Amino acid sequence: MLTADEVASFSTDGFVTVDSLIDSDLIEPLRERFERLFRGEFETGISPDEVNWLAGRDDPTLTRQICNGWKADRLIASTVLDARLGETVAKLAGWPGARIVQDNVLWKPPGARSLGFHRDNAYLAWYTPTEMFSCWIALDDTVAGGGTMEIARGSHRWPTQGDQMGEFHAPDDYRATVSAAAETAGAALDLAPVEVPAGGGSFHHGWAWHGSGPNESDRHRRALVLHCASSEARFNRDGFGEGNGPIYSRYARLTDDEMDENHFPILWRHDGYRTPGI
Repeated sequence: MLTADEVASFSTDGFVTVDSLIDSDLIEPLRERFERLFRGEFETGISPDEVNWLAGRDDPTLTRQICNGWKADRLIASTVLDARLGETVAKLAGWPGARIVQDNVLWKPPGARSLGFHRDNAYLAWYTPTEMFSCWIALDDTVAGGGTMEIARGSHRWPTQGDQMGEFHAPDDYRATVSAAAETAGAALDLAPVEVPAGGGSFHHGWAWHGSGPNESDRHRRALVLHCASSEARFNRDGFGEGNGPIYSRYARLTDDEMDENHFPILWRHDGYRTPGI
């Protein structure tokens, strides 16, 4: 899905933006599925792993978030489990294949507050190799003042020791953690907003600092995010109590550390394998 120049840009910056990731005919149906999910309507009868916002229950000024909506809705699943996206992520990461660890269903309506800057890899002590590469898909045209994702250019090369997860939902200063990290690294802070048409998006490295400001525009900002690990990833029981391990360690087997493909299916592998049925 990427040109040689785009792959080189990813290596340098820790991310790359793309104007088209999904078919434009999918955009409106996916928006409609967002409506259903945040009303608590789950097509498959299976609840997502994390439902952090529901209509009528939660603060309307918060960014709406669901994790692993693919388990609850077949159209979401067909989008984030796309073999092409898995292959692209695997090749950017240098993996033999890619499996989904988590998706994010994110909706930031006008006036919604920020999401704090963070590094995805800081949350992942519960599996090894402890790394994640991601694909972020916009379902609305994005603009800098509309709460779109911002990525700190080159931050995937900054030191990784002592990372602070910080406050994720609506911190007072959503850039505080990345500003501190840049100072520690002795690096200039260069923040790039992801500005793409609906259906476009970006790929980003698991050590790239990213977050998003409040939506100060009059338009909605919906995004569907695919987070991948290597097809060879395995559970790390020593890290089950850290990051989001308490949520996803529930899928660990009793007798081995294999990540069950029912919960972490393989999207693409270099030998042509793909988890059956997805």
